[in-house]
Amino acid sequence: MNDFQKELCANLSRYCKDTIEPHMEHDDAEGKFNMDFFKGLGSYGVTGVTLPEIYGGAGLSYLDYCYILEEIAKTSVPYAVTISVSSMVQTILNEYGNQKQKEKYLPALASGEEIGAFALSESHAGSDAGALKTTAKKTEGGYLLNGTKMWITSGGIAKTYIVMARTGGEGSKGVSAFIVRDGAKGFSFGKAEKKMGWKTSPTRELVFENCFVANEDLLLEEGKGFMVAMGGLDRGRVAIAAIGVGCAQRALDEAMKYSLTRQQFKQPIFDFQGLQFMLADMALEVMSSRLMVLSAAQTIDDEKTSSKLCSMAKLKATDAAMKVTTDAVQVLGGVGYTSEYPVERFMRDAKVLQIVEGTNQIQRVVIARHLKKEYEQHA
Repeated sequence: MNDFQKELCANLSRYCKDTIEPHMEHDDAEGKFNMDFFKGLGSYGVTGVTLPEIYGGAGLSYLDYCYILEEIAKTSVPYAVTISVSSMVQTILNEYGNQKQKEKYLPALASGEEIGAFALSESHAGSDAGALKTTAKKTEGGYLLNGTKMWITSGGIAKTYIVMARTGGEGSKGVSAFIVRDGAKGFSFGKAEKKMGWKTSPTRELVFENCFVANEDLLLEEGKGFMVAMGGLDRGRVAIAAIGVGCAQRALDEAMKYSLTRQQFKQPIFDFQGLQFMLADMALEVMSSRLMVLSAAQTIDDEKTSSKLCSMAKLKATDAAMKVTTDAVQVLGGVGYTSEYPVERFMRDAKVLQIVEGTNQIQRVVIARHLKKEYEQHA
């Protein structure tokens, strides 16, 4: 970390610990998202980290962004995820939107006054994005959207949604991308999902019933939706990986503090070699994951994005988060399984990190395909 990154993360850490942390146990139990907390994060400039300053962003690097997400995730994985998804929407609009679209939607998202959401998945189309069935039929002045989207992060609290819908034939070439605003006629929300973790981040079904979207809210042109969706994928995977690192680091911190103060047989439990080995392995997982995330982030900043490395970082960091949080619960023993300590919350929050932005099984497929291509080129 350079001095700027250290100062930024230190200030952010104080805000999270003083403002968000005291409410996390209650809000997790109640499934409550606090928009004031999100706006507070916006006041630190971290809700539009990589967006150009002309649209209200901070204009920082992706490396800076990963450090920020890691820091927030040490207090709350769901708030870090909310920022990452909203930032992905900003990236898509900045990269594929026209000037009018950028000026209309980006400033409110970058400031943290509003939240963005990404709507691709359907009940039968998750990793197989080309199989989606939500349709957008041409009508005078725009399109009529019909269908449903499932498992949408920030559904119901977001104001701007990037929605993928089919305007043409089967497969990825028939998919287009639209900007849909909360409150649009024919746009409603289904049930809020009851989840194992991420309880302070609402996940809802989106329902479109002859929802009118004006021509001006089509991104690029018809048939370019799959390209738009895939355009933010590498960055999204690295963001989730950075959140995994923060989640794992907090679990390690809690395990270390407990092991040094908990007495058994007239000595701290840390003094038992078996526990030392476990903690050392946890620290190894955290550090190796962090280095991989930073390496992937650097390729993005260098405009030489390595999709293979982005998938590797996501796979490694989120698997590590699951392992380290599980081990942290084990270190704390019985109290680790209760909400008296936060490790059980971080363990629950870690699980879905292995699923979102492409399951870790899909990441292995992506990595293997890149390996095949590389080896065939050098054969």
